[in-house]
Amino acid sequence: MSTTFAESKPAAAATYGGVIDAIGGIATAVIAIVGLTGFQPDVMAAIATVVFGAALLIEGGTLLSEYAAVLPLVGSGEQVGDGGVSVMFLAGVSGIVLGVLALLNIAAAALVSISVIVFGATLVLSSSSVRHLYRLQWLARRASTRSGAELLAGEMASGSAGVHVLTGLAASVLGILAVCGARTPVLMLSALLIMGVAFILTGSSLSGLVMSFMRQESTTSTTTRTAL
Repeated sequence: MSTTFAESKPAAAATYGGVIDAIGGIATAVIAIVGLTGFQPDVMAAIATVVFGAALLIEGGTLLSEYAAVLPLVGSGEQVGDGGVSVMFLAGVSGIVLGVLALLNIAAAALVSISVIVFGATLVLSSSSVRHLYRLQWLARRASTRSGAELLAGEMASGSAGVHVLTGLAASVLGILAVCGARTPVLMLSALLIMGVAFILTGSSLSGLVMSFMRQESTTSTTTRTAL
């Protein structure tokens, strides 16, 4: 029984991480909307950059935690994603540092614009991480019949990859235009807004994906104890 509890701890932490990730997306979107209303847009953009950087770190940690739970079940031949998790960590730290410097009014517009480009590129590069995680979870339980919740989790994983790609491309374009000096505050805040909304969606899908796997593990554990 103690072994089952130890194995479920990473998955439980990943579930909470997905929820916190969605909260980070909500906070980013709200701050961006406040800035778009005209209330200190430069400051709001810098704060949203810090918040989104933290959200990226949380999502990277969430994915890494769930990979740690599922990889031992599928063997040593599988890898942790395609480098997207490490890119999330680097982009998250970079965004937080650049956002803090922008709050100190050190080339604020340029730093936030660069952060937006980095965030957008990160979303594109890490877009397949959630889908790869779902594939590993499917391999871990391929002997069992997939339930409706698991099928829905798979669709959410595929959809989140597409959302990440489209959002990342849009944010990168807006960031490049902001660097060029075309209505910089509006473009920066718009990019942060769409990335925050994307994180609301993908954070929810990640939580659903992890909950699906935890439910399957719980069912398997119950069946095993009944057989014993």
